[in-house]
Amino acid sequence: MTAPATPVPMEKHTAPMPVLLLIGPPGCGKGTQAERLATRLNIPAISTGEMIRAEIKAGTQLGKIAAGVTITGGLLSDDLVNQIVASRIEQEDCAGGFLLDGYPRSIEQANFLEKLLAGRGLPQPAVVHIDVPSEQLIARTCMRRFCSQCGQLFNLLSQPPKSEGACDQCGAILAQRADDCEDTVRNRLTAYEKTTAPLINHYRARNYRRVDGTANPDGVHEAILAALA
Repeated sequence: MTAPATPVPMEKHTAPMPVLLLIGPPGCGKGTQAERLATRLNIPAISTGEMIRAEIKAGTQLGKIAAGVTITGGLLSDDLVNQIVASRIEQEDCAGGFLLDGYPRSIEQANFLEKLLAGRGLPQPAVVHIDVPSEQLIARTCMRRFCSQCGQLFNLLSQPPKSEGACDQCGAILAQRADDCEDTVRNRLTAYEKTTAPLINHYRARNYRRVDGTANPDGVHEAILAALA
């Protein structure tokens, strides 16, 4: 008779859990693809941009600092953003994996994330880089609109609402973010090239995939799934 197997102590994570990073310039479609991937993989999509905008809307001290920086196209300090992310991934909905949209934005943030994941026994991330030329990004971003009531996102070029100026979900009036004007977008792209683009070289030798982001959202989504497969 075969002796029963000796029980093996369980690790904190007994199987690989998905930790995904979406990187790319402002307006490349990270938010749209993050929502789709989160639904497909049943993990939360964590957007530092959305968290920061929530702080601005609530009028917190962090929100006041953030408002003064983002309205001119600048980026918040690494330390502030790192602490926001570290606190967020402690929440219960991240226990089975998570997706980070728009973070890290610098080598310093990437190093912080690497140590944070390692310290918590989490796998290093799969990185998806959505690549789109600058002039196309400017056109896209200036055409973005959002619902003032439910927050649903639209783009007058690629994802227009069914009724002009109105949200498909709740019918409320659509608005344009103050930081989606051309001058601010160009400033954001300049900041991106200076601090975030080097991440491509940082991650290139790791679990990195580049995806052409010039297609429509469905096409980009399929390309991401193929790259991850």
